[in-house]
Amino acid sequence: MNFKVCVPVGLLALSAALFACQQPAPKETKEAASPSAALQAPYSQVFYDSLGTALQSYYRLSDALVQADSNAANAAAVTLKAHVDSLPLNLLQMDSSHLSNITGITGSVSAELTGLTGEAGLEGKRASFQMVSDMLFDLVKNTGLKGHTIYHQYCPMAFDDKGAYWLSDKAAIQNPYFGHKMLTCGETTDSLTYK
Repeated sequence: MNFKVCVPVGLLALSAALFACQQPAPKETKEAASPSAALQAPYSQVFYDSLGTALQSYYRLSDALVQADSNAANAAAVTLKAHVDSLPLNLLQMDSSHLSNITGITGSVSAELTGLTGEAGLEGKRASFQMVSDMLFDLVKNTGLKGHTIYHQYCPMAFDDKGAYWLSDKAAIQNPYFGHKMLTCGETTDSLTYK
């Protein structure tokens, strides 16, 4: 391929990548991004304190992936797994089918975190992180998290433009799927605020 063909093709690829980062989240989640009133978090404060501690470990895992620090990601995943495994689910006063769903989510998060620490490369860890993020979002939507706001954020370019979500305790974008390569690529698609 000669130079006259390479330059336009390269510019086209670069502009496509930059344009993709500006693409909105999938339509069904974009509608949920509008601000809403505080949601109810009806369960025990002891449970919420434990869940809040688990989410702090999740945020440390996300930060480690932003920094592309595999060792810190493993350490945060181990800590997060310990917190998820020790959530006092017995304090959730809900019907047995709902509690069974919550127990299934926490078991799946725990298993995926074990898988994350076994991944040798950052890409494998980030793929596991995506699944953990989705499951933790489901957990919080089912139980609430009293006194906290959780931002559901989305990167359209993650995993070869398939897109991926993550959770944050702040509205500013710090992309764990690309780190410093594309640190602010993404958007907040939803936020959950509980009282």
